[in-house]
Amino acid sequence: MRQLVGGLWEHGPRVGGNAWRYAVLFVIAIAFPAWAKTSSGGNEYLISVVADAGVYVLLAIGLNVVVGFAGLLDLGYAAFFAIGAYTYAFLASDHGLATPLATAIHLPFWLVLFVGMFIAAGFGAILGAPTLRLRGDYLAIVTLGFGEIVPRVFKNLAAWTSGVNGISALDSPELPVWLQGPWSGDPFAVVNDFKIIDPLGYYVIMVLLIAACIVLVTNLYGSRIGRAWMAVREDETAAAAMGVNTVQMKLLAFAIGASFSGFAGAFYGAKLSLVSPENFGFTVSITILVMVVLGGMGNIPGVIVGSLLIYSVIFLVLPSLPPLAEGWAASIGLGGLIPQNGDWPGLGQEVQRLKFLLFGLILVLTMILRPQDLLPSRVREQELSKGTHEDTTIVDLNAETPA
Repeated sequence: MRQLVGGLWEHGPRVGGNAWRYAVLFVIAIAFPAWAKTSSGGNEYLISVVADAGVYVLLAIGLNVVVGFAGLLDLGYAAFFAIGAYTYAFLASDHGLATPLATAIHLPFWLVLFVGMFIAAGFGAILGAPTLRLRGDYLAIVTLGFGEIVPRVFKNLAAWTSGVNGISALDSPELPVWLQGPWSGDPFAVVNDFKIIDPLGYYVIMVLLIAACIVLVTNLYGSRIGRAWMAVREDETAAAAMGVNTVQMKLLAFAIGASFSGFAGAFYGAKLSLVSPENFGFTVSITILVMVVLGGMGNIPGVIVGSLLIYSVIFLVLPSLPPLAEGWAASIGLGGLIPQNGDWPGLGQEVQRLKFLLFGLILVLTMILRPQDLLPSRVREQELSKGTHEDTTIVDLNAETPA
């Protein structure tokens, strides 16, 4: 473990100038639970919210492999998220009794995590094999179609998936042995088959999963595969001319990116204990893409920060706007706008209708003020700061000047 962390510090993050960013994120991840409990009087709501946000961090790290490293536009990424979640639902619940199999399957959480990852990777390869000779917009349209097909398959196969009702009562993660003590508010005791049900437990699992994924992706980025992805991203034709198997590299990027999505989907199903096709629509794919682009394509700390910020805006800031608007109106003497009156739906309802307009304005302003992304990679930062050099005109000083 010491060598692994040392290698990550010396070789991976430092290449992109990210060492201090990883250190800051690590300190925040360690200190956050204590701060959240103290600031909320012992309430673990904020810890649960950040554990949910960690799912989107995993998704964004995976999509960053596809979009940021390999330069492939994937608009159907939520499909692999759904595959991972439904894999957990089938393999860790009593739902099998309600299917034609009539058999309940209860595999351990830690095993199903990897099963979901490999199944999603397999579907990524299946999608990529016939389509990766496409480029640009055509590839994006194919992935968009795949992203629309998968949730509808889960929705219409009611005999296997319960349709729109989804699959509920999924198994909670378990540890074979756990030592409880004063840190959990209990007397010292060894607990067998300890079920993780509290938000702090899910938070710790999520932090460990994200850390493992960061190490994996960082090592991939610095490997021959990572350099091949960058070559394909910059100029696919030139990469092919230099001997890079572009189809194989793009297929590998799709499979690895899909595996992260399946990984996150399995955790999502375990924490929520419910999966439904309504949770894996097109908006999920676009939200994850926004997180990657806004945070910093090709830069893992940037993707993490972008994920947390966008998640906070969508799930914390925007829902709190209606009561805040009503409070502000009352404080400045505009209380007459708060109640419904005729065609006027009321201030809170009007703000609720306009919340995604406000979200769009936030994105536009962010990209105007930070066109290089929030935490850009070194390459992108140099491209935007230096720009492209104008062609140099060579002048022959010995040539005759026309009269």
